[in-house]
Amino acid sequence: MLFALGTPVAFVALVVSFLCGVALRAVAIRFTARTAGLAARNDSLTPSLRHDLDPFGAVGAALGGMGWGKMLTVDDVPRWRGRGRAAAVFAAGPVACILAGELVLAAFALATPDAGVFSELSVATVLHGVSGSYPEEIMLSLGGGLLAFGLLALIPIPPLDGFGILYYALRRPGPGMQWMRLWFEEKNIGVLLLLIFSLFPGGAPLVLLTLNLLGNLFLQVWG
Repeated sequence: MLFALGTPVAFVALVVSFLCGVALRAVAIRFTARTAGLAARNDSLTPSLRHDLDPFGAVGAALGGMGWGKMLTVDDVPRWRGRGRAAAVFAAGPVACILAGELVLAAFALATPDAGVFSELSVATVLHGVSGSYPEEIMLSLGGGLLAFGLLALIPIPPLDGFGILYYALRRPGPGMQWMRLWFEEKNIGVLLLLIFSLFPGGAPLVLLTLNLLGNLFLQVWG
């Protein structure tokens, strides 16, 4: 997000999109866990930055354009009611953020007379800070930021939710998955790699390039 400091309104909207992504992910995970019978009915759905914000995820957002929320491990989600329900809990957060981002972008597409604006956009340009009128900067930054948050969370390595989806997609997770848990989760190699990829190489870090590749289809659908 530091890329966007040259456009202050867009920068603030991107920060808000990250915080909204953290909160929406937390609510979606808790709601899905409760609905699937994997959490107590009296568990609160209310998000809390103290419990749901990952400091390293916030650093990743500052360095690479978008970050992640507090890690949810496979030990936190029981599989006794089926692998599908457990995987759905991990998928709920990313999907909710992607849908929210697409709704904001759809509202922007309906409000703007220039449909060609999306042909010039990419996730990278949004996270670098778009220029335009204040409403344009706010809506594109909010929508693109939420979209990027959800897409990043789908990458299947700890501490991201995509790992939980992959883990429960397997009937019997093998030694390779346990190795990933040991090194990427318990020894925090996954966080270290994400932070490195948020910096390298230079102005086009690998995290940003990955989000660009994944997200442009979601942007161009409104063009």
